[in-house]
Amino acid sequence: MTTEKMLSRVKDGVGYITFNNPEKHNAVSIEMWDALEQILDGFRSSQEIRVIVLSGAGGKAFVSGADISKFDKERSSKEAVLSYNKRTQKVYENLETFPKPTIAMIDGYCIGGGLNLAVCCDIRICSEKSKFAMPAAKLSLGYPFSSIKRLFDVMGPGMAKHFMFTAEKISASEALACGLVQKLVSEDSIDSYVKDYALNIANNAPLTIKAMKQIGIEISKNSDERDLLLCEKLASACFDSEDYKEGRKAFMEKRKPNFQGL
Repeated sequence: MTTEKMLSRVKDGVGYITFNNPEKHNAVSIEMWDALEQILDGFRSSQEIRVIVLSGAGGKAFVSGADISKFDKERSSKEAVLSYNKRTQKVYENLETFPKPTIAMIDGYCIGGGLNLAVCCDIRICSEKSKFAMPAAKLSLGYPFSSIKRLFDVMGPGMAKHFMFTAEKISASEALACGLVQKLVSEDSIDSYVKDYALNIANNAPLTIKAMKQIGIEISKNSDERDLLLCEKLASACFDSEDYKEGRKAFMEKRKPNFQGL
């Protein structure tokens, strides 16, 4: 699927999604949120795709947040704000609970709604020039419980509060130190690094990855909401699979396994 502001493609088991609004540092409009959800729905049902990568076009930003120039149209009243927030929260939840591994490739600014989006991904990999910020306190914007909880879970309460209360930017090295990102690489190598990283995941056992991803989702829920039977079923399915036989055989033959997700 390709639209003017949201691009997608699939190669070697990896689904790539690009925010394509570089003249505004990939600021996101409601139309772009709608397109993102459509792409995610397509990727969710695809048997070919095993991992997805989200990135921003232009080399200056991942996503710089909401398109402020559209606030008068999209968020000018209390009702409009509630509608907009409901829409974006649905997309965040869709990404956070996506059944396949998700990677945010961050090369430049990652701000506001873009940061919320990145935190919904499983893995965040950034270049050395990247900057992160949550500028809500400079705009008198409110953030819902779920968005703030994600920051607390990822950064820790102390750093998350510093980040939110001051609305200051932090560097890529600070983001790595507090766990906001998992890998920090050079600007020149980030494209190839993320490609190889995603391919590594795509070549691993799909049933194992599926089980780990879903169990991780269950862990994040309140204890009385967790589906432990589902977790047990998914883990058991790995041992009952043809891929388990292939993994053992490949290990004994000292070769790379060819997993089929069966």
